[in-house]
Amino acid sequence: MCGRYASFRDAQDLADAFAVAPPDVADDARGLPPSWNVAPTDPVRIVVERAPKDATADAEPVREPVREPVRSLRLARWGLVPGWAKDPSVGSRMINARVETLTTKPAFRRAAAARRCLVPAEGYYEWQALPEPPGQAGGRRRPRKQPFWIHPADGGPLAFAGLYEFWRDPSRDDDDPHRWLVTMTVVTGGAPTDDPALAEIHDRQPVILGPDEWADWMDPDRTDPDDVMAVLRRAVGAPRGLVATPVSTAVSSVANDGPHLLEPVELDVPVTLDLGLG
Repeated sequence: MCGRYASFRDAQDLADAFAVAPPDVADDARGLPPSWNVAPTDPVRIVVERAPKDATADAEPVREPVREPVRSLRLARWGLVPGWAKDPSVGSRMINARVETLTTKPAFRRAAAARRCLVPAEGYYEWQALPEPPGQAGGRRRPRKQPFWIHPADGGPLAFAGLYEFWRDPSRDDDDPHRWLVTMTVVTGGAPTDDPALAEIHDRQPVILGPDEWADWMDPDRTDPDDVMAVLRRAVGAPRGLVATPVSTAVSSVANDGPHLLEPVELDVPVTLDLGLG
């Protein structure tokens, strides 16, 4: 699963990296402060492609040329709230969408067909269960877990496959600018098959899309479930040049934030796995 990640790149840098024109960077997305410990229910940036507002599905191509979708950088809350939900609290349980049930699970299938996005990130965190010290095995203590910062070796941004949704707050008036809540979820799949180090840390990871897959994933005209899954099948488990660095357990608390969370630490117990640490 993906339950924590980092996003601290400047909004304009993200816009440049994801080919978003300056007018299409929302003000709230531009003003979002950096975070080295993004947690569920936090506001996050997403990249979306939508048809222009004045375009219509039944426009006549000869009289009105088809307009290209507009790519924009927007703000959403992490934890998808389906449009049919009674209240937004369900979002805290919808932070990830498993690729295996993406197009069949009621909470995700409508968004998978029509509302797909990219979730920019610098990297993400994963926790690996550690062996108990000699003489303490079998105790009642919770298993110790070592957090790892998993990030691109070249320092470039990542793009997680994501879904987004609009939820209408029935308690707000039609003219209330806050009546719509935009939420998102991160799609997860299996770890890279050619990188046993990452698979040893955790058997799942966010589905990471390469630049050549971004347009296909966000394409608003791609609505057939088989077409959607075809994009993901190419991406799941594909090598992305990631390295895993052990970091302090301070990242385990959502109250902690700052670049110090990325500083490498020495492992305090022997680890028999060949982690290939970066």
